[in-house]
Amino acid sequence: MNYLNSLEPIKLFERDSRSELYVDKSMLIKAVSEKMELSGQYICITRPRRFGKTMNANMLTAYFTKGYDSMPVFDKLKIKGSSVYGKRQNQCNVIHIDFSMQPDFCENYRDYITNIIENLKADLLQAYPYLEGKTYTQISRMFSDTQETFVFILDEWDSVFYEEFMKKEDKIHFLKWLKGLLKDKPYVELAYMTGVLPIAKYSSGSELNMFDEYNFMNDNVFDRYFGFSEKEVQELCEKKGTVPFEELKEWYDGYYLGNGQSLFNPRSVNKALLRGVCLNYWTETGPMNEIADCIENNVDEVREDIVKMVAGIPVEVELSGYSAAELQLDSRDEILSAMVVYGFLAYHDGKLSIPNLELMEKYQKVLSRNSMGEVKEIVDRSKEMLDATISMNERKVAGYLEQIHDREIPFLEYNDENSMSCVITLCYLYARKDYKIEREARSGKGYCDYIFIPKTRSLPAIILELKYGTSSEDAIKQIREKNYIQRVNSCNEILLVGINYDKKTKRHTCRIERA
Repeated sequence: MNYLNSLEPIKLFERDSRSELYVDKSMLIKAVSEKMELSGQYICITRPRRFGKTMNANMLTAYFTKGYDSMPVFDKLKIKGSSVYGKRQNQCNVIHIDFSMQPDFCENYRDYITNIIENLKADLLQAYPYLEGKTYTQISRMFSDTQETFVFILDEWDSVFYEEFMKKEDKIHFLKWLKGLLKDKPYVELAYMTGVLPIAKYSSGSELNMFDEYNFMNDNVFDRYFGFSEKEVQELCEKKGTVPFEELKEWYDGYYLGNGQSLFNPRSVNKALLRGVCLNYWTETGPMNEIADCIENNVDEVREDIVKMVAGIPVEVELSGYSAAELQLDSRDEILSAMVVYGFLAYHDGKLSIPNLELMEKYQKVLSRNSMGEVKEIVDRSKEMLDATISMNERKVAGYLEQIHDREIPFLEYNDENSMSCVITLCYLYARKDYKIEREARSGKGYCDYIFIPKTRSLPAIILELKYGTSSEDAIKQIREKNYIQRVNSCNEILLVGINYDKKTKRHTCRIERA
């Protein structure tokens, strides 16, 4: 069988469930079963790449598929203690389709969709020989003529939207084909779809508006089953013991459940624990470059938003969503919504932020791209700024800041303290290669503006305090009096940097001392 009661996804789940780093998400079965009981059989769950969508789809297939005994697997998992356990278990005809799979020779959409339809027909004819000899122009008629019901597990439903061969009319046909297969069909016991892009359901005439949609912006029902919670990551750390929990949190945390609790990127956590080192495991492939192109070429406001978030300043915005029909990203809200959907930004309580160090590294590279214009020029000179600071060249540091302030970049005009923070972020972007930089870091008797913690002992720690309308000497005095040095006392060398901007004279001054 190609799709009907196929053993392939079942074997994949069995393998995954035996993994040393397997995290039990089997209570998803209970959540899905309860929706089915309440006539909520149309479920679409969208999440970023590698957030556990396929493993969960395989798990549901293993649980529901007729003709297979899944109890030896699920008896070891949390679902066994649930009130729904055993109901519908291995009693359903399951159609499992991974829409990311294509025929060996696929030159256009017709090749793609024809392959899927022919595989479905072959499965139905093999399972129901009495359909032989009839002519079907609609696959839905074949399903109806079986007089049975089916559970549809449709993984990566939107993957074909990324293919270069897809034209606008192809996308429309695909949505209509799914509608014809699933909508208002008595043979549909469950239609469970996963993907990255939410369905285009934002108008009453949308083809797939029968689905309840759950994405990163609106899900408080299934959210705990995609990604890892803090507790789950702590348990994995105790089991594997290769990477400290706090390091994993810095690198891969930063997303949110509907209740505000922390959520980690699961693929990256697994990779880091298996290899014993935190690196950028998740963003090497996928739509990051497409998003970067949108940031750079379409909307100036988004560039400003990215600089602020790289500086650690959350961006307040009201986002309504993003759909599969909106692949042309023309407005600020569309672009930011898409970046949330793809997992490149976290969105919680109306605020956007860069989730973690893994993503921060990518956004820093975005700021270095040629089309960022004057922002790139500032970033390109950030090594000079770091070198001037380490060599205690006060005049050069102050002069460089004045050059940036004189540029006609609206969001760097010191309209508020955040503007100054954006300038400092760009000026010292190069330093992030060798330093862990903390903004508004707690140390001593208060919070200092910036602490640069060196990654090697050969470099000095840097404590940087900003002032407006007083003096750079006052900044140094505050660093000493409030004992901001405490945080980096173990470093071989500590530099204290005070920077003041005089609103009247429009001049910068800088004072650098050793602790």
